[in-house]
Amino acid sequence: AMRHGEVSRDMFPGYSIHSITNGVHVATWTAPSFQQLFDRHVPRWRSDPFSLRRVTAIDSAEISAAHADAKRLLLDEVTERLGIELDPDALTLGYGRRATAYKRALLVLRDRDRLEHIARTVGPLQLIYGGKAHPEDADGRRIIREIHSLADQCGPGLRIVFLPGYDMDVCARLAAGCDIWLNTPIPPLEASGTSGMKASINGVPSLSTLDGWWVEGCEEGVTGWAIGADGDADSLSADARDQLHADALYSKLETVVAPCFYQDPARFADIRRQTIALNSSYFNTHRMVLEYLFEAYRLDRPVSVPG
Repeated sequence: AMRHGEVSRDMFPGYSIHSITNGVHVATWTAPSFQQLFDRHVPRWRSDPFSLRRVTAIDSAEISAAHADAKRLLLDEVTERLGIELDPDALTLGYGRRATAYKRALLVLRDRDRLEHIARTVGPLQLIYGGKAHPEDADGRRIIREIHSLADQCGPGLRIVFLPGYDMDVCARLAAGCDIWLNTPIPPLEASGTSGMKASINGVPSLSTLDGWWVEGCEEGVTGWAIGADGDADSLSADARDQLHADALYSKLETVVAPCFYQDPARFADIRRQTIALNSSYFNTHRMVLEYLFEAYRLDRPVSVPG
């Protein structure tokens, strides 16, 4: 991502370092209900994902209906794998990626009492985790164990589950079916990240710290929301940094995100639509490969072929 380029230039001064932000293959990560929706309204979206900007013309009710189908598939997956029935009307946060320390999967659980307060006063919360730890990553394995432990201690209105057997299919269901994609890496350690891009194709806005691709993709209140401010914790200790970001997360969730979901569904539906139109039309592999062709490989210049 652009931020990775900035960090790399600081690490290696004197070298010319360019950045090309990652993208995801839209046809691979689009839920069946959104495939059908795009087929009706943007028929060339598979070969020309830039055309997804035209999603702004689709009625928000159709986008909400497509999301409801994707959410049902996710909750059915939870029931099938865990025997747990979650509430389709509850605000559901998704978190799915490699379990490792810098991604801070436990940040949102730092103050469980605060989460339970939000669930009681604004509306029920559901947090669905997925992911795997590298066999040699002791911290990653510990994080997964702690999530399981905390899930068993939740009070009314707050549900936490961890989906086992994380793979591409589970990732696709999770990214498409949750209401909010949660991402909390320690800035500036996230080189790019792509999970939020997968979510955006399905109209799922992100709630994320400003790092990796989200520095470019975040339009506050339009494609999602930022946790904290850019560079707000650069001079803090690790514990103070995590406390700052946890407080910012809870504040944004309590005062902006959850009220929008529960009290202004029309506004939330519009955010879904803008997330597709602005983020998925840009953060895709078609755009990424074109940038490699013309900015890295320079195919706009004559090419010399040996022999």
